[in-house]
Amino acid sequence: MFDFGIIPPAMFLGMVMFMLYGFPVAFSLAAVGLFFGIIGIVTGHFDEALLQALPLRFFGIVSNDLLLAIPFFTFMGAVLERCGLAEDLLEGTGKLFGGVPGGLAYAVILVGAVLGAITGTVAASVITMGVISLPIMLRYGYNPRLATGVIAASGTITQVIPPSLVLVVLADQLGKSVGDMYRGAIGPSILQVAIFVLFILVLSIVRPKSMPPLPKEVRGDFNWALLVKVLMGMVPSIVLIFLVLGTIFMGLATPTEAGALGVVGAMALAAMNRRLTWPLIREAMTSTTHITSMVVMILIGSTCFSLVFQGMDGSRWIEHMLSGIPGGPVGFLIFVNIFIFVLAFFLDFFEIAFIVIPMLAPVASNLGIDLIWFGVLICVNMQTSFMHPPFGFALFYLRSIAGREVKTSDIYMGALPWVGMQLILVAIVIFWPQSVTYWLDHGPKVDPNSIKIEVPGFGSQLGLPPLGGNNGSPQTPGLTLPPLNGLPGAPPAPAK
Repeated sequence: MFDFGIIPPAMFLGMVMFMLYGFPVAFSLAAVGLFFGIIGIVTGHFDEALLQALPLRFFGIVSNDLLLAIPFFTFMGAVLERCGLAEDLLEGTGKLFGGVPGGLAYAVILVGAVLGAITGTVAASVITMGVISLPIMLRYGYNPRLATGVIAASGTITQVIPPSLVLVVLADQLGKSVGDMYRGAIGPSILQVAIFVLFILVLSIVRPKSMPPLPKEVRGDFNWALLVKVLMGMVPSIVLIFLVLGTIFMGLATPTEAGALGVVGAMALAAMNRRLTWPLIREAMTSTTHITSMVVMILIGSTCFSLVFQGMDGSRWIEHMLSGIPGGPVGFLIFVNIFIFVLAFFLDFFEIAFIVIPMLAPVASNLGIDLIWFGVLICVNMQTSFMHPPFGFALFYLRSIAGREVKTSDIYMGALPWVGMQLILVAIVIFWPQSVTYWLDHGPKVDPNSIKIEVPGFGSQLGLPPLGGNNGSPQTPGLTLPPLNGLPGAPPAPAK
């Protein structure tokens, strides 16, 4: 006879074993969920009526407007990867900083941050930066470990900098606004870039021979015309960043609508660079289809797993296990981040977001932890899933485009200092929550008294006399609903 207390742990362990075996994640989750669901029905620990909710959950996934942002941002990144924008930015900034030790490394970090703000995908950034800058860095005497490490790390900044796909997925799983997640990630993004730049600065002083300046005949003479050229080259990027992020922060567009604007902007940039061709669009659409299909299938599999897991009180088991961790909220956050750091050795960030986060979010909420802070913190941690050996995808991307003169051991060893810097940022965000919440507290405020919901023509359709309001005159029949704070359960009006 099965003991009720061991089924949720056994289910979790079964999921881990399937993934370690290497079976596709989406099918592993669905198989484990349905298998333990049958066991639960047979042993009386699971109500079979709960399985009737699966079709509704599947429909909810494919009809989720928020998830439309994923194919838009993916397509935008795929187009920008091939349109020549990165080449122009790297050439200009490389010449601008090339006269100082580590100048190319500074250029890679800064351009990586800009690409992160307009592509949102790690693969596009790492591959583009590696193809363009790695041969030049090696040719002029950069240490291979330093060169590969800075390229891989500059690509993973994309994980944290809006419009990161990770933030979109985490917002969906935590039930929070994508705009708030983006605002919360501003501080950690700036801190991560600053930490990377500071590391290069210190290393250029301590070991300048590992990152020599470019020869004068390569970089040319410094002049104001070159400075202006670099700034003008960034104008299209700044415009695209505003289209994607500015419209979200200003409340002019939803993330999905901003993603659509980003696609239009990316295609316009490709056209400006005379690279908007049918092969480019076809390749971008193929890449977008693969990633979007993978996300939807993982979501479907995780829904099967989570429905059965919660139906057998697995969430209560997780909550009971984690709520007793010493140290309160800080102790919980430290444990969770260590746990996710270990999982990231084996799992993709999509898998962590869809499987682990729904289990941890209720515990975090019960401990009084702000879920935006929690989500951004997890996003910062999941940067490491792309960087640490042996399964870091950024390292795989770099290995695929690096020449034979670059050893795989150099790529792995070069990544370790940057993983350490990413973990430093995790610690900063844990012990300095204002690095996230500051940007939320200083965001736009909305007075509930100023919100009115108007339904033009509604009163006349019901045969009611027109009510007072903006559309309440006899010439324009309509219905004006009261302010939100006048409704039951609405937040109170702010004190005057």
